[in-house]
Amino acid sequence: MDSYCVMGNPVEHSRSPWIHARFAQLTGQDLHYGRRLIPLDGFAEAVRAFRLEGGKGCNITVPFKFEAAPLATQLSARAQLAGACNCLRFDGDAVHADNTDGIGLVSDIQVNASVTLAGLDVLLIGAGGAAAGVLGPLIETRPRRIVVANRTQAKAAVLVARHEALAQQHGVRLEAPELHAVRESHALVINATASSLGGAGIPVPASVLRPGALAVDMMYGPAAQGFMDWARAHGAQPRDGLGMLVEQAAEAFLFWRGVRPPSAQVLAELRAILD
Repeated sequence: MDSYCVMGNPVEHSRSPWIHARFAQLTGQDLHYGRRLIPLDGFAEAVRAFRLEGGKGCNITVPFKFEAAPLATQLSARAQLAGACNCLRFDGDAVHADNTDGIGLVSDIQVNASVTLAGLDVLLIGAGGAAAGVLGPLIETRPRRIVVANRTQAKAAVLVARHEALAQQHGVRLEAPELHAVRESHALVINATASSLGGAGIPVPASVLRPGALAVDMMYGPAAQGFMDWARAHGAQPRDGLGMLVEQAAEAFLFWRGVRPPSAQVLAELRAILD
């Protein structure tokens, strides 16, 4: 039986094993998918050990997405642009890397939440591996403007610079202001930080939320609750990252198995279980 896993720290909360087991059932694929808690200084060794055990591929979650890309012998265009990846596939001596976070987020927003991104003003909070993975696919939907705001402004500026050519190609304004300077309202606010895992407060004022704005936390479950409560209290439409999780997982499953699973069905089943 082919073996896959999700690697991260923390990872015990991950719903990925359930999602991929359900994908396998629905598509007739024979595989096993587990969780692996990785020491913060042991990611490369953990990948090597999993390959030696015969592992066929893995998902990568916080905080290892930037560490995964250098391990690859071949990166997809979107993983190369992001400089980060969330899934690896092992083919003999070759290590293929992809980043399905962005297409997962875009699919959840445009298909599952029925919000068209073209022409919108978007605020992306964070400049780590999660933000790096979604910025390119967000640009390709042609919003009017994307503001990338991060506690360390220089990190946001580097991320914006790497995507500037793509943004110009699609007619999208990219900005990376100081976090404290972000106050004007946006139609879409995306929290791509891991601050919710540590119970940190919302790093931007409520003025960033246009009335009726969609406010998405890329986390899900209890980790997203604080951001969602804040968004709801200030007149926005809150959405957690569960739909993104399922959609990016479907892209990873296709990357590994060459089969696209029914993501909408699995998302509906998972929400029913968690509600």
